[in-house]
Amino acid sequence: MGTMSPSTVPILSPCTGICHLDDAGLCEGCRRTGGEIAAWSSMDDEERRRIMDEVLPRRGSDPR
Repeated sequence: MGTMSPSTVPILSPCTGICHLDDAGLCEGCRRTGGEIAAWSSMDDEERRRIMDEVLPRRGSDPR
């Protein structure tokens, strides 16, 4: 088997299994909003990567 280039590696969900929205509407486990969680399966890899690399770190979470 060959190695996958970064552009072909699927962007997996940052879900940690702690699925509860806090008072700010962010998941206590992965720090995504309910809308981001619901839309994750229909997002393309570019949008998923943006959330993982830019949005979640600003919210105090780096789930990788």
